[in-house]
Amino acid sequence: MSHDSASHQPGRVRLARGVSPWLLPTVTAAAVTSLLSRRDRRWALAAAPLAALTGGMLWFFRDPERTPGPARILSPADGVVQSIDPWPDGRTRVAIFMSPLDVHVNRAPLAGTVTSVEHVAGGFVPAFNKDSDKNERVVWHLDTALGDIELVQIAGAVARRIVPYLAAGAKVAKAERIGLIRLGSRVDLYLPEGIVPAVSVGQRTVAGVTALDHG
Repeated sequence: MSHDSASHQPGRVRLARGVSPWLLPTVTAAAVTSLLSRRDRRWALAAAPLAALTGGMLWFFRDPERTPGPARILSPADGVVQSIDPWPDGRTRVAIFMSPLDVHVNRAPLAGTVTSVEHVAGGFVPAFNKDSDKNERVVWHLDTALGDIELVQIAGAVARRIVPYLAAGAKVAKAERIGLIRLGSRVDLYLPEGIVPAVSVGQRTVAGVTALDHG
């Protein structure tokens, strides 16, 4: 099993995997225009906003280290609980909305084995819209001590790229990083039948830390 979540150092922050295609061109452009502005101040008109954009992207794509919470099932995402819905098969869906200001790296809610990672094509309506269920998404299934756990990463109007870090067959530790959704979006976790959510609508969650059940 991976030790990604076992060696966390609180306070240490790194950049998320999978952001290079977005970040490197911006950083390069900011550096070049900054150098040119030393020779010709007119370049400062481009250098200043590019530097601000670079700073914003470094914040958007931060990936802080986390000490896993003690609960049996942990939140897979930073954000706010958008809805808690009973599902026809007895499970409970907990939907977590991630704003552009939240950390966008998602984590495994509990330890297990990844049995499938399926990309499903779809639209890009805002993630807080009820129709976002039909958005571009990646559906995960984990074989865990509680049986099959389904987790869905949903792209939003701004976040149009989901980057899974693992493939089917991978062993995953509780709170281990499993993937990235660029900018705002939503993550749904389906709790097994009989498990009562330990969160409420409107509550903020921290990936890999906040308890989603009372176990």
